[in-house]
Formats: sequence, structure tokens, C-alpha cells
Amino acid sequence: MLLIFPPIAKACEPPAGIARLAGALQANNIHCRLWDANLEGQLWLLEQRPTVDDTWTRRAWRSRHKHLQSLREAATYTNPDRYATAVNDLNRLLAMAGTATDTVPGLADYRHAERSPLRSSDLLWAAEHPQQNPFFPLFQERLPQLLAGITTVGISLNYLSQALTTFSLIGLLRQQYPQLKIVLGGGLVGSWLARPDWRNPFAGLVDYLVSGPGEAPLLELLGATQPIGNALPAYDLLPLQDYLSPGLILPYSTASGCWWNRCSFCPERAEGNRYQPLPAQLALSELQILVARYRPRLLHLLDNALSPALLRLMAATPPGAPWYGFARFDEQLVDLEFCRALRASGCVMLKLGLESGDQGVLDRLSKGIELGVASRVLENLQKVGIGVYCYLLFGAPAEDEAAARRTLDFVAGHADGISFLNLAIFNMPAFGDEAADYATEPFYEGDLQLYTSFQHPAGWERGRVRRFLSQEFVRNPAIAAIVRRDPPLFTSNHAGLFCPAHPQ
Repeated sequence: MLLIFPPIAKACEPPAGIARLAGALQANNIHCRLWDANLEGQLWLLEQRPTVDDTWTRRAWRSRHKHLQSLREAATYTNPDRYATAVNDLNRLLAMAGTATDTVPGLADYRHAERSPLRSSDLLWAAEHPQQNPFFPLFQERLPQLLAGITTVGISLNYLSQALTTFSLIGLLRQQYPQLKIVLGGGLVGSWLARPDWRNPFAGLVDYLVSGPGEAPLLELLGATQPIGNALPAYDLLPLQDYLSPGLILPYSTASGCWWNRCSFCPERAEGNRYQPLPAQLALSELQILVARYRPRLLHLLDNALSPALLRLMAATPPGAPWYGFARFDEQLVDLEFCRALRASGCVMLKLGLESGDQGVLDRLSKGIELGVASRVLENLQKVGIGVYCYLLFGAPAEDEAAARRTLDFVAGHADGISFLNLAIFNMPAFGDEAADYATEPFYEGDLQLYTSFQHPAGWERGRVRRFLSQEFVRNPAIAAIVRRDPPLFTSNHAGLFCPAHPQ
């Protein structure tokens, strides 16, 4: 079997999904190959001489090898200006490489001038016209070698930025290798399949659509008679030296779903995703084995929120490498000594979803966060030297302009404890239970939308939210300093590399 991770996603770490699938297949003695077409595709596109001739593009072209090398050197992450120049120049080259196909590839996104990943008709168009994709020449060149002896291809489609290219790839496979079985899975596919109105428009192209963890469905499809429940991810089948980071960032998931699972308007709840964790001791043991095997510079824990039990275990028994991941503002982090133990275990950064600095909003969103607790957590993490990537959400039905200003005040008052900020505008899950309480209408024309616009009960509409953020929130001097620190394009995926790797 050939497992493919398609363009475009951030190419700073190996794709965790296909590595875990490969481990399960190998444990059952099923031959497989992995192709990170995302990484290879971006590196290939960066070597295509631009047809656009302007000062920025010429400079970026001359410096492309230096920039790639600098993103793989630790010293770059102590020099934010050098880092930003490398990232922005490489992104410029990728964008210019799509000119002939009316596309704008990038280090973190992919757009088409006319086609949308939210419309199945446009995805079908991409499959019918694979030559209109900027990665088409690479696909044509590489597939004959990769498909030698292969009968089944699995493609991991996780993000909207991958969708149009994924279907271009599927169309090419169908045209030139009609005998292949094609399996399509990944996070975006799972979200499609969770829609209550789902009707498969891709039946003529894709043989199997898989929702959720793919190990069991793949093993059944490939005839494994005694499926093995757990197997270590096979990262060694990927080009670990080529990723755009200074050493290996190793992604690992200890659970699917979210252990809290109570927040209003949560996509996980709207899609009915159950929380399915590995036992904490097993997860830690696997992490320790992977660290010993691959010697990563940084562990990226992919869970929606690391469970309190796992955090306690990691604080007591470190995994052996610096690490970061999502957690919740909870009482455990109010204990300063526990935070010290987390830092000593290698924790360089926690991603924390505060969402709002207004207690009433938090309560109505069922976040389970007390602002007093959040304040103490931020103070503790600052004291012990753990970076904080703080997530805020504006424009939710429970928020109004006054509440948004209270968020501004809270963040400005705790700016010393916040390393980075993610500012998001609320999207209403189209099929969540709460959507029925509001007058909703589609954001865009498209049958694959997962979110919908809505009539805000306080008139706090998206346009007003955007103006507040751009004209007031980010202009606060304390907040502006945080926003400027955010790594361009790679954001949280590289932010941990700007945090000290060892306890203070």
C-alpha cells in the first residue's frame, strides 16, 4: 500500500497520521510505502524558476537555498528578523509558482482563483483537470516509481488547503492507474462524513471513505486476519532530515476527541466524536521509545487537550525530550510546584484556549474556566518559564462589544504571562445543536461547508468584530508586542522553538 500526505500543509514536521497507519500495517506484515507529497511538493516547487520578474521574487529566488538551510538551523530561531525573512521569501516563491495555474500555493495555505474546496463540483473539476494543478508535473514524474507493486493507495486529507490538490492527484490516479483501489481518510473527510445530510459525491472516484482512526478499516480492507491493536508510528519511512525545522519535531497523539467535550459550539461535539485515549502509561511508554529511537528536538503532542492524568504522569516521568501541546486552564496548573515539575519534564510551551476574558461569556460557552484560575495559571507558567500560546475567540453568540473589551483588558493585564496569541472569529458549526437557535445562512456557496454565518443576538457581527480587533485590540501596546512575536505562517508549529528548551 502507498500512503500519501498531499499538499499543502505546514511542512515543519512529519505527518503523524500516515506514520501511525504505516506502523499498524508493518505490525501485520503488510508492505507499505509513505510519500509526504506535501514536503516534497513544496521543495520541488521552490526549484521551479519563477516566470514573474520583480525585485522581491528575484531576491527570494537567489536566496532560496540559504533560506531553506536557515529554517533548519537553531540559530535562526534566536533571530526573529532572519526567520521572518526566510519564511516570507519562500512563501513568495511558492505563490509565484502558481501563476500559470491560477493558484496561490504557500507554506501554510493553497488557494485557487475560481475553485473552492467547499464545493464538491470544484473538487470533481480538479479531478477531471489534474494538469491544471501546479504539482501535476511532480505527480506524473514520481508516481510510476512509487506505485511499483502497489494495489491500494491511501490519501490523508486533513485540511481544506489540501483538498483541491488531493482531488487533482486522485484524478490523475484514476486516469493513468484505473486498477488501483483508492482510500480517502483524514480529519476533513471525517467532518464530511459526520454531516447529517451527507451524500457521497465522489463515488466514481474514491473506493472507500474512512472516518476517524484508520488502522482498523485499512487492516480489514487489506485482509489482516489478526489486527494488532497498537503499533508504534513508522516515522523512519519519511525523510526526517528534510523538514523545515532545526531538528526533528516529532508529532504524537495520545487520544482522539476531547476529554472535556462540554464546550458549546464545539465542532467535536457537533460531529459526535468520542474521546478515545490511550492509557496514560502506554502513551508515555510509546513516547519514551520514540524519543530514544528518533532523538527529536521537540515533541508535538497533538491532542485537543492533554488529559490531567497524562500531565501528572509526564511531570513525574519525563518523556526524554522537550515538548509542547494543548492543555486546559485547570486547578492542576494553579499548583506552582506542579508547573515546576512540568517544566523540568521538558515542557517548553502550553497551548491554552482561554477564548474570552469575560466570565459571563466563559460560563455561557460552558468552558469550565474561572478567570481567577486562569490568572494564577498564567502567573505560574511565567514564573517557571513555560511559554503560553493563548487562543482567543471573538464574536460568539454569548459575547458583545463590552465583553470583548473586558477580554482586551484581561489580556493586556496578563501580557507578561502570554508568549503568543491566536485571534479567531467565531464560526458557527453548521450542524451543531445550537445552530437551530439562530437565524443562519451559508458563508459561501458550497455543499461541503462545515460552518454557517448567523444573526448575532447582540448585533456583534463579524465586520464589527474585525474592526475592533484591527483598530483597537491589536493596537494596545502590550498586546501589539505579543502579536509581533508570532512566527509568520508557521505560527504555533514553530512557536515552541522560540521558547527556551531548558528550565530556568
